[in-house]
Amino acid sequence: MQYSEDTHTRAKENNIETVSTDIALVEASNYIISIVPPRDALGIAHRITAAFNALSAPKELYYIDLNAISPRRAREIASHFQSTAPSIKLIDGGIVGGPPFLKSGTGPSTEISIPGAISSVQSDSETGHAWNRPDVPVSGPHDLIDAPVSGAHLSETLNLNHISQEIGPASGLKCCFASATKGFIAICIQSFTTASNLGVLPLLQELMEQRMPGQVKAAKSGVTGMPPKAYRWVREMEEIALAHADDGGFQGGKDGTGVFGEIAKVYKSVADETILGEEKTERRKRGLTVEDVASTMGDGLGKKKKKTE
Repeated sequence: MQYSEDTHTRAKENNIETVSTDIALVEASNYIISIVPPRDALGIAHRITAAFNALSAPKELYYIDLNAISPRRAREIASHFQSTAPSIKLIDGGIVGGPPFLKSGTGPSTEISIPGAISSVQSDSETGHAWNRPDVPVSGPHDLIDAPVSGAHLSETLNLNHISQEIGPASGLKCCFASATKGFIAICIQSFTTASNLGVLPLLQELMEQRMPGQVKAAKSGVTGMPPKAYRWVREMEEIALAHADDGGFQGGKDGTGVFGEIAKVYKSVADETILGEEKTERRKRGLTVEDVASTMGDGLGKKKKKTE
């Protein structure tokens, strides 16, 4: 897998040590945390098992999958581990909320919040600062608290909450939460874009301020914070569709379609059919206002429509 220059820069700026091979990573690790675009989650699991099986000596390894995937995908990863590297202890999980940041730090935070995200506050005894952290529900037969090498410390640091002995509930909880937050953002993208095309976007925002003031902030911050992440959310919405079909019993989502299959298309339009798809979190230029997101979406979809006519 090739990593972008942005990924390398981000690692360097955050003092993250990199290694040259998967085997070197597994050899040096007691715990591996997988947080990648949802489309890569299964592939990363395959890479780690291949590296694990290539080690010269056996070792204990915990694999903490925190990707935005469906329970079906989590169970698929569990099945892969069981058949190819049963010694690896899989922990199924999901991240609910934005990156951690100091609530009373000395510098500006680079945290980008997700509307409606739940966070919790941790008192750091060494620095005296309070941290705002995402919630991380996890599930499966292995509890990180019981891991022999600082497992309890890592669990507390990551704010893990073990909710079930089964593989699937934790990733499913993440899917259900993202249904409400990112599903809402997709609805707002369509609403704002259509209103902009009709020339009534200011009136729509005025009505929202009057009639639904509690949701306006979430709508605006969600729509403007979304562009750099839209490409990742395409697959996440498809995984959510699978979750609602497999574990919720809703029809039309078995193949990643249904309501959230359509929502995936909204984010695909952002990523592939507008210049918003070129945005990077560290270098934002476009889509910083609702008006710019709406007009840019209108332009991109308008050009697509002309091509198909």
